[in-house]
Amino acid sequence: MARYLRFCMAALAAGLVVSGCVSTGTYEKMETGKNQEIAALQKEKGTLEQQKGDLEKQKTALEKDNTGLSQQISALEQQKTAAQQQVASLEQQKSSLMASSQQTQKQYEALVQGLSKEVEKGQLQVRQYKNMLSVDLAEKIFFDSGRATLKKGGKEVLKKVGDALKGYENKIIRVVGHTDNVPVAKSLQSTYPSNWDLSVARATNVVRYLQEVGVPPELMVPSGRAEYDPVAPNDTPEGRQKNRRIEIMLIDKSLVSEMTRTAG
Repeated sequence: MARYLRFCMAALAAGLVVSGCVSTGTYEKMETGKNQEIAALQKEKGTLEQQKGDLEKQKTALEKDNTGLSQQISALEQQKTAAQQQVASLEQQKSSLMASSQQTQKQYEALVQGLSKEVEKGQLQVRQYKNMLSVDLAEKIFFDSGRATLKKGGKEVLKKVGDALKGYENKIIRVVGHTDNVPVAKSLQSTYPSNWDLSVARATNVVRYLQEVGVPPELMVPSGRAEYDPVAPNDTPEGRQKNRRIEIMLIDKSLVSEMTRTAG
């Protein structure tokens, strides 16, 4: 047993010596290899960190682009909604204009039919515009020269005109007096200093009489244009006679409101 123990001890010592020699020889190689691996890993780590930073920047840029695109999409949606509303409004206006045009045509036909006898006699003329109706009354039937008092025969015709106008509650009735360019006679200038005064007085008296026969006064507006809106040259008796007239215009209330807003 003692011999066996001495053998084991000798073998262990020899193993330790041999083992120590091998580890010393390979350690430096292993250390160098490990250092190279560590350096490579550190380099790879640096590369990965740089890539990570680049990806973070790209992510931030994409998020910013995404926010911008979302805002653009929202703005386009708003523009689309506004455009759809405009289209709907235009369609509504188109329908309204078509309905108004049809109504105006019917009103024109009804007015002509109601005043057909007077039209045939040449006592008045009915005209149609886009959304307006006009009744032109010959001055000689309604007024004496240089006067603003309605004649009896003129009142009879004007009553029929008033009866025809009563059904147009959606219209503003503008009554306009017109004269030729001949100055008011000196004997009458104390009452009517100029054609302005004469034309306004005639229009006002027509409005008053229309009110008497039942036309709502809140629908009527009298005015005078004197000789400044002629329909014919004033250098002939026939032309001057055409210019001496009373014009009754029926204008849509909506158009009058729009004109008032525009003027304001």
